[in-house]
Amino acid sequence: MKFKRLMAIAMAGAMTLSMAACGSSSEGGATGNSSNGAAAAGGDDTLVVWTLASDLKDFGERYQEKTGVTVETVVIEPADYPTKVQTALMGGESEPDIIVGEPQMLEDFYDNGFFADLDEMGAKDYEGQIVDYVWKVGQDSEGIQRAISYQITPAGFYYRRDIAQEVFGTDDPEEIGKLFADYDTILQTAQTLKDAGYRIFASDAETSYFSGDSAWVVDGKLNVNDARFAYMDLVIDLYQKDLTAYANQWSTPWYQAMSGEVPILTAEIQNYEDDSVNVWDAESFAEATADLEKTTVFAFGLPSWGVLTMRDNVGETSGKWGVCSGPAYGFGGGTYIGISSLSEKKDLAWDFVKFCTLDEETADWWIEFSEGDTVSLISALDKHKDDANEIYGGEKLYSFWLDQAQGIDYSKVTKYDKVINDAWGAAISSIKTGQASRDEALTTFYDTVESTYPEIQVTR
Repeated sequence: MKFKRLMAIAMAGAMTLSMAACGSSSEGGATGNSSNGAAAAGGDDTLVVWTLASDLKDFGERYQEKTGVTVETVVIEPADYPTKVQTALMGGESEPDIIVGEPQMLEDFYDNGFFADLDEMGAKDYEGQIVDYVWKVGQDSEGIQRAISYQITPAGFYYRRDIAQEVFGTDDPEEIGKLFADYDTILQTAQTLKDAGYRIFASDAETSYFSGDSAWVVDGKLNVNDARFAYMDLVIDLYQKDLTAYANQWSTPWYQAMSGEVPILTAEIQNYEDDSVNVWDAESFAEATADLEKTTVFAFGLPSWGVLTMRDNVGETSGKWGVCSGPAYGFGGGTYIGISSLSEKKDLAWDFVKFCTLDEETADWWIEFSEGDTVSLISALDKHKDDANEIYGGEKLYSFWLDQAQGIDYSKVTKYDKVINDAWGAAISSIKTGQASRDEALTTFYDTVESTYPEIQVTR
């Protein structure tokens, strides 16, 4: 049963994980790295790192440069990653030494005993140095530290300051945040923007990181509260009232909307009923949509790693962006680093984990090297709190992201979230496109939860 659930989680999240800025490469690589303190702990042994985030190739190279310890970093496709880790550890392999996980993978990894106990190595000495919710994500059900992330990934809305000034008379992040304060207000904002010739989002998926502020499962019971249904209504209205550009996340027009005008697609193109437009190929997309009406998109909903996605795609709109809060505290992704329970180089591996997550010099380097990723080390965030990001109009993003992260209540996160979220999203999609009635879609949703997790009590 564990194996089946791992596979379900992995497949459901593969697209998002592979596109997320916290790791998109699928190429395996080997890099050699060494430092004096680590070399003393592990000699000249090679440290083997398995990851689904290409960031760790950079960390590995930096670690070798500083320590002299050889690091072999292998980046694995997100869809394949859980299976490879399970096969290696259940097969008794002593390598890899370092393994990672995204939040939705971690609980099953913990339950299967894949991660070594970091408290035995002194992790408790560092409690309070990492942003609280990130520290808690790295703990198993008994409160034992198993993994630590170098990132925080709270979510916000990235918005066009110039459009905000034109339509709303201000580009101040606090004021613009009020336009996203709740679902009803988002709809009003969307209509105002449409009336002015813009679209609020490239797609209705931009609100997904703010889809609920409660736990899906409470005391063993499925919890579908009013806020979940309000979110459902929001997405349906955004779609059916023609308030977005109908550009699916991660597709060609979605990226293009970050830098300027994009064609307003049809709902049929977005849901693939009309396959005459290939939204995944830039050249053919441009030819097929040359005569369509164009619009400019106001905002994107993304976690803090979205600064990297935006950085690479904003083009001439660089400097015209701001970031504000959404209707709920959300987060997405994040790479959590731990030590394989079967590693024979645990001391060296622990040095590497500390280097990546708990070393201020490394955090300073990563902030500069990544050009904007948001670290989890509180001292580094405090050190850079007044850094102005020119792509975002001089906004002090590290202060903003830390404030957002402090609002995240990780007790509301459960191991069931990925599968249930996907089932809920499928229900919303079938309703908004008219493929199913509300009652039919909800029945399918409840059936999915019951069949996948028979231990959850479902009340319809």
